[in-house]
Amino acid sequence: MDFLASVALGLSLLCGTASAVPIDNKMDFVIAEGIQLSDISHIIQRPDIQGAQVIYNWKSMEPSKGVYNFSSIKKDLAFLNGKKLFVQVQDRFFDPKARNIPQYLLDDPIYEGGLERQEDSEPGAEGGWVTKHWVPAVRQRFQALLLALATQMDGKIYGVNLPETSAGLNLGTELCKRYFDAEMENALYGRSVFKKTTFIQYVNFWPCQSSNGLNYTGRSFEMAIDHGLGLGGPDVRPWQPYQMENSYKFFHEHKNDLKTIAMAVQQPDLRFKNKTTGEPYSMEEFRGFAVDYLGADLIFWTNHIFKDSAPSKK
Repeated sequence: MDFLASVALGLSLLCGTASAVPIDNKMDFVIAEGIQLSDISHIIQRPDIQGAQVIYNWKSMEPSKGVYNFSSIKKDLAFLNGKKLFVQVQDRFFDPKARNIPQYLLDDPIYEGGLERQEDSEPGAEGGWVTKHWVPAVRQRFQALLLALATQMDGKIYGVNLPETSAGLNLGTELCKRYFDAEMENALYGRSVFKKTTFIQYVNFWPCQSSNGLNYTGRSFEMAIDHGLGLGGPDVRPWQPYQMENSYKFFHEHKNDLKTIAMAVQQPDLRFKNKTTGEPYSMEEFRGFAVDYLGADLIFWTNHIFKDSAPSKK
């Protein structure tokens, strides 16, 4: 039995005995986008905001091999003073200068360099790096990080999410399969060790997703449903064809099947316009699409959207 299968088997037993923090109502979080929580305290304090999503890169949490430092998470949790913290564990980077994984992964040949260069399809973007989780030694170290985080913080932080599955990589079919298997193995492992904290894997696109009928997106949704893994996405872009043809149709189809759905409205999403009105989408329009079409239980909002409006509850 391979490791992915063994994790899946364990989860089939886990789902009957343990569950993530229950979500009774829709929840709104503000994203701390490269800023301190103190910079957005006026948003966090709003009664319609339940907490904050903060991104922590792997290097900051494991400064040296097997030595873990979650002091920033604990500090942010204390600052929130009873409001909820959602931790995004960042293992991929969209700036060529950002190589924020532990140094030993970059230096030791067993990790094969630790990172793979990716090209970004966004206009004007310079690309970045993706962690080589398809290398077993790298994947083992990442899962050790998740276990350490769960050991110290399970039930204290409200949620953990892994970032998007999209990667600007030129991979052959076999390596695409290894990439998919590695990402899903990490997600299922995270689900297995966080027994009280909500655990989410962002899914938007997969490398080689349409090659040879492999249906990586559909398969990732099936695995999530089978094993109680929450899914989400890094962007809400209403009715955009590329998104509609990929993960959005699966969210819509399975919105009543998934344990938890969490969607992010990030700053780049604000440039998209309603084709009927010709105006940028309002917060209410983003919310309507995220909740009604995608089935979102949680929405992570860019702080830039709070200048003029507030989320309207349904």
